[in-house]
This record gives sequence, C-alpha cells and structure tokens, in this order.
Amino acid sequence: MEELDMVLLEAEDKMDKALAAYEKELTTVRTGRANPALLDTISIEYYGVMTPLRQVASITIPEANQLYIKPYDKSVCKDIERAILASSLGLTPQNDSNGIRLILPQMTEDRRRELTRSVGKLEEQAKVAIRNVRRDSNDEVKRLELPEDACKAALDDIQKLTDSKIVVIEELTAKKNKDLMSI
Repeated sequence: MEELDMVLLEAEDKMDKALAAYEKELTTVRTGRANPALLDTISIEYYGVMTPLRQVASITIPEANQLYIKPYDKSVCKDIERAILASSLGLTPQNDSNGIRLILPQMTEDRRRELTRSVGKLEEQAKVAIRNVRRDSNDEVKRLELPEDACKAALDDIQKLTDSKIVVIEELTAKKNKDLMSI
C-alpha cells in the first residue's frame, strides 16, 4: 500500500504543478489594469547575458493603467525600451531618461473577446496536462497488481483528485474572463 500512497502523492504534486503553471500563464494575459507580471516574459541583454527585466529594474504601478520601469543602471534604458517594442505586448514605451513609462490603452470589446478566447485555449492546455497526469497515475496503479477492489478505489481517488483540480482551473478561468470583460 505504500507504493499506492506514493502514486497518489506524486499525482497530486504533478497536478498542483500544472495548476501553478496555468496560474502563471494567466498573469501574462493583460486585463484592463496594469500588472507587473505583464513584463515577466521580457528579457534584455545585460553585459552580454540575456537577463529578465525584473532583475535589472524595479516595476511600479503609479496609476491603474500605467507601469513605471526604473532600471537600477540607467544605461540600460534604451535596451529595455527596445525589448518592449520588440515584444508582443503592443505597448509604446515612454522614456524619461530615469525610467520608462508604459501606458496601457483601454481595451476594445473585440480585444477583450480575443483575450477570453486565448484564456480558453490556456484552460484547455491546463486540463490536458491534468488529464495526462491522471492517465499516467492510472497506468502506475494498474502496474502495481493490487486486488481488484483496492485498484478500483485507487482509480476512483485519482479521478476525484482530477475532478477537483479541473474545478479549480474552471474557477480561475471564470475569474480571469470576468476581469477581462469588466471595464
């Protein structure tokens, strides 16, 4: 039975990691409000090494629709500006020589709908990841050659765990879509 407990714990751990990855992905989807996580995917070349923006600058939110990036070393302002322009954010940085201001424009209804569709795709990817963990765990349980009732009980436990994680994914998606559609 110890092996069975390990399979269940491992399944839960992998599902939690898939859930955490989904939550992280959701933070990169822009809502109408400023969020420093929007810049998590941006890196700049700093002394010959690609470095995440958060390691070379502080990011603050002076207003609900603005981000202010203040580099620790002012010489990288132009590099940060170039990286933001090259990114898929679609924002135009305003360089004031001390830092960079990003003003997030109001989103159109079409853009909001497009973002809810992309959140739906992310949701489906997260659900698939959870289901893959379920499938692998079910295979592990079947390999253990347990008595039929113990095997069935373990498979039921894995299914309950899967269902609970999928409910969490759906709740996160609903919350994100509500944020996207609110003005």
